[in-house]
Amino acid sequence: MLLEILLAILFGIIAGTITGLIPGIHMNLVGTTLVVLSASLLSPIAPIYLVVFIVAMAISHTFIDFIPSIFLGCPDTDTELSILPGHELLKKGQGYEAILLTAYGSLAAVLILILISFPSYFIVEKIYDFLKNFMAYFLLGILALLIFLEKQKLKALFVFGLTGALGLIVLNSEIKEPLLPLLTGLFGASMLIMSIKAKTHIPQQKITKPKLKGNFLSPLFGALVASPLSSLLPGLGSGQAAIIGNSISKTDRKGFLILLGATNTLVMGFSFVSLYLISKTRTGAAVAINSILGNFSLQILILILGVSLITGIISFFLTSSLARIFSEKISKINYTKISVATLGILIFVVFIISNFLGLVILTISTLTGIYCISLGTRRTNMMGCLLIPTIVFYLIM
Repeated sequence: MLLEILLAILFGIIAGTITGLIPGIHMNLVGTTLVVLSASLLSPIAPIYLVVFIVAMAISHTFIDFIPSIFLGCPDTDTELSILPGHELLKKGQGYEAILLTAYGSLAAVLILILISFPSYFIVEKIYDFLKNFMAYFLLGILALLIFLEKQKLKALFVFGLTGALGLIVLNSEIKEPLLPLLTGLFGASMLIMSIKAKTHIPQQKITKPKLKGNFLSPLFGALVASPLSSLLPGLGSGQAAIIGNSISKTDRKGFLILLGATNTLVMGFSFVSLYLISKTRTGAAVAINSILGNFSLQILILILGVSLITGIISFFLTSSLARIFSEKISKINYTKISVATLGILIFVVFIISNFLGLVILTISTLTGIYCISLGTRRTNMMGCLLIPTIVFYLIM
């Protein structure tokens, strides 16, 4: 059994590396595919090994997916905040350092996850019992807080409203996998088109480890406080959790990248803990595990935590190696051509999965994303496309 688990971890890390590096391949999509296949092609495989595979893939994905975000400017919903500080360092030849900073945060998050998992047993269920009766109002409070933290509050409110309306329309359509064209357009294609237009040039990158100034624990504390909110409050992603964490524990640009890495991994990891504690799924990986297993025991949670630790350690060194390769090659390749090729991949993936209607939504969401970015507010405000529909759902239920 041990050998099979180790093999499942290995294949999961390989899969997580692929999903992390290829723009447009989101964990939610992979999780849904695995659930479908588990009842057919993957039926001979014991469910426990599929769970180990999913956990390893999910955790490694949270490490790796900062690489295309920072080097290619093509994030998903969990890494879009890394574009600004990450690209600033990339343009200074410090892209390798930017990736390492997120990897430091992610590795620390795995250790934090293990430390807080069992104490959470005594408080999370009680907190959630209180929250669920007033969920819409708590989400409205989070929305108000995010707008308050913006310098341009009216513009932020407008972006939330605009993308929220778009989200309501798309999520209530009959399109297959509506989140793919919606989020790809808002956060991926829009940034790539702006990069192509600007004809971004990437300088020679330095392979140096970051010299951390200030308190390394400060961004980790912010991530620790804010990340569980994503598991307790539906519609709240790691991007919003990172902003809240940064408001709790102010940090500099490099510290913010650590906070982003920690939040990204901790949100994913804590979704497994939440599945056990309150039987709620907040990530695609948690949904897949819940669908495959049904009953979620303490022994399974302990196994998941162990797999997360092993995967986190391996993924840290893997991320460092891949970041070094990207740093050595990125300045030798035409960045505009990379952006065009990446955009082509996104369009192809959307068409294959969501058909022609998906391309229509991709176009609309891309134009919306470009417009919202031009307003100069945080890109995370575009997560109104998920937050607003969630608030509406809880208000009318």
